[in-house]
Amino acid sequence: MGNLMTRELIRLSKSSIGNEEINAVTRVLEKEYLGMGEEVQQFENALSRFFGREAVCVVNGTAALQLALEAAGIGQGDEVLVQSLTYVASFQAITAAGATPIACEISQQTLTIDLNDAKAKLTPKVKAIMPVHYGGGVGDLSEIYSFAKENKLRVIEDAAHAFGSIYNLEKVGGIGDIACFSFDGIKNITSGEGGCIVTNDQNILRKVKDLRLLGVERDTEKRYSGLRSWEFDVKEQGWRCHMSNIMAAIGIEQLKKIEKISSIRQKIAKKYDSILGSVSGVRLLENDYSYVVPHIYVVMLEDASKRKKIREKLECIGIQTGIHYQPNHKLSYFYNETNKHLPVTDDIYSRLISLPLHLDIQEDDIEYICEELIRVLNE
Repeated sequence: MGNLMTRELIRLSKSSIGNEEINAVTRVLEKEYLGMGEEVQQFENALSRFFGREAVCVVNGTAALQLALEAAGIGQGDEVLVQSLTYVASFQAITAAGATPIACEISQQTLTIDLNDAKAKLTPKVKAIMPVHYGGGVGDLSEIYSFAKENKLRVIEDAAHAFGSIYNLEKVGGIGDIACFSFDGIKNITSGEGGCIVTNDQNILRKVKDLRLLGVERDTEKRYSGLRSWEFDVKEQGWRCHMSNIMAAIGIEQLKKIEKISSIRQKIAKKYDSILGSVSGVRLLENDYSYVVPHIYVVMLEDASKRKKIREKLECIGIQTGIHYQPNHKLSYFYNETNKHLPVTDDIYSRLISLPLHLDIQEDDIEYICEELIRVLNE
C-alpha cells in the first residue's frame, strides 16, 4: 500500500482516452469539417451493429431523453413516471418536452424505480414511464414493461449508466421500446459529450433525426455527405442537438474498446464487493457485476450521521467521493406538495456515498480505499 506522502489523489471519476482517440480527432481537424457528417454516420452505424437495431446520435444524453419524449408525442399536459433519485437531467428532459415528471420512490435493493409506488401514482395523464438504470443495473425491467403494456405507456429507458450492461442475456438498449444513452466524459464510453437514442420504432427514429437538426426535414442524409439543405420545410419545433464529427470520432474509438472497458469496470466493482460485502456499517447494491457494467459504485451507510465526516476524512487523505444523487423532489423547480415526502428515497439519499470508479483505478487503490473507509467507519 503506498503511504500518504507518495500516493496521488484518487479521483472519483475521470475520462480515459488513448492515442487512438487523439489521432481520430486529429484526422477530423485536418479534414476541417467539424460539424455533423461522415464520422457521425459511422458512429451511428457502429452503435447500430452493437445493439442490433438502429441508433441515432445527438449532442448529449439529456437531449436524447428530451427528443425521445417529443418524438413519442409526449408533451404539454402529459405526465411521466420517474424515480426521484436520479441526476437532474432526467427531470429536465421531461419538463423540456413540456411534460410533468411524477417523482417516484426507489427500490432499496437496486435504487431503481419502485414499481409499486409508480403504479400508485398512475393517472390518466401518465403517458410514459422512464426507468433509470442506476449504476448500470436495471431493476425490475420486465415487470416495468408488463405494467407499461397493460396501461399503454411508452417506456423511455434512461440508460445513461448502463452502456454495456446485459439483462436477460440481451444488451441493455438492444431490446424494449426506447433506450437513451449518454457519452459524456465519464460515462462507460465517451465521445467527450454526446448521446444516442436506440429503438425499433421507425417513426421515432425519423422524428429524432429531424428534431436534432432544428426540425429541418430530411436534412440528415445531406449532412452525412458533407452537404446541407438550402430549401426545406419545418413543421414542428426542433432543436440544435446534433452530434459533431469530433465527438463521433472519439466515440468510434471508444466503442472498439467496449469489451475491455466493461471488463475493467466489472472487475473493480467485484473487488469492492469482495472487500466491503461483509463489513458492518455499510450495505451494497444488489448487482451482479458479471452482467452489470457499472458507471458508479455506491455504498449505503447504516448511520447517515457519519457521511459528512467520512467524506471529509477520505478527502483529506486523497480519496475523492461523491453523492449520486440529490433527489429531484427536493429541488425548488420540481417541488410539489404531492411528492414532498418520499421516505425511502430521502432515507437512502442521506446514507449514500460513491467511491472512485474509472479505468485507471488499480487493485491496490481499491484495497487502500476500502481500508480507509473501514478505518473511518470504526472511529
